[in-house]
This record gives sequence, C-alpha cells and structure tokens, in this order.
Amino acid sequence: MKGKLLLGILLLLVLKMTAQEHNSRFSLGLNYGFGSEFSNTDYSFENHFYKVQFYYEIKETRNFKYEILVQPEINFGKHQLLNFYFVKPETPNYQQKRDEYTRLKDVREYVLNCGFLVRRPIGKVCAFYVLGSIGPMITDTETERMSKGFAFADVFALGFSVDYNKFRFDVRPSVRHVSNASLGSSNAGYNTKNIEFGISYQL
Repeated sequence: MKGKLLLGILLLLVLKMTAQEHNSRFSLGLNYGFGSEFSNTDYSFENHFYKVQFYYEIKETRNFKYEILVQPEINFGKHQLLNFYFVKPETPNYQQKRDEYTRLKDVREYVLNCGFLVRRPIGKVCAFYVLGSIGPMITDTETERMSKGFAFADVFALGFSVDYNKFRFDVRPSVRHVSNASLGSSNAGYNTKNIEFGISYQL
C-alpha cells in the first residue's frame, strides 16, 4: 500500500514537472494595421496590412525577454504623385509619366520581414517592447518613387502587450521605410507611420 502511494506521489510530481516544462518558446499570431505617409507636398500614400507573426523566445533574464520574429505580410496601399515637378524634364517621356503618376494607384506589397524584439515585463501580465525588423518584398506597381519588383521594408516599432492565459494582445505604433537599395531605376521610397493591433497564442 505504501509502495503504491509513493508511486502515485512520484507520478504526480513527474506530471507536474512535465507540465511546467511544456511551456513553449513559440507563439503564433495575426496582426492588422494601417497608416499613411509623413506629411509632405510630393506624394500621398495610405495603407493597411495583414501580418502573420511567428515568435520564438531565445532568452529570458530577470528584467527582459529576447525574441526573434518572422512576419509574412501583405500590404494594400494607395499612392498618388502630388508634385508633378518631381518627375524632371530630363526623364524620358516625362510628360507621359507625369500624367501616369499623378493618377491614384493601388499598390500591393508582399513582404517577409525578420525582426528582433526586446520585451520588458511590467507586473505579471503587461509588457513594453522595442522591435526592429527588415526583409525583402515584392511590389506590383511602378510609381515615381519606386520601381516595380524587388525592394526592402524596414520597420522600427514600440509596443505594449497584455497576456491572458496563453493569449497575448498587442498594440504597436511603428515607422516604416520602403526602398530598393538602388536596385531599380526609381528609389526615393516611402516613409509611413503606422499602428497595428494583434493577437498571438503560445503554442
């Protein structure tokens, strides 16, 4: 009888330890965001986007958590040239391009950003964090500022998160720069301010 009791206690201890160790370092989430260009007289750009979020916690210290993040994204933008003098007379077919670029355009961007995140927990359920990410993207529309095709998206963000059980809710203001590193004929790029909202689940 004592042996069975001891065996039962050991089994409960093992199950408890296993459950504690089962806390995964991986999380999966979805974000939605929107934004627009910083105020200027040359162009307008507004956008909204969806991101799938893959988080992996690489280290935890007394005050901080360090995570890497992979973010496939689709971005829906609307762009219009406001200052047609941006297209200079020395540009081939400049009048035709002025006419084309001053029309409102739909822009699709397909992005794969990879980031590094430093999270500072506040109490048991809240945290602030800083995030930087960069990644390749494909844009489907040529404008006076960006050639069609391959480019890069860089993002710097500050965020606030709240945990509930295995769910995490996020609010994330950010700034974003898009350009093609002079791989295309046009490389002025876009600069936007954005805010996004997300939910993730610890796997």
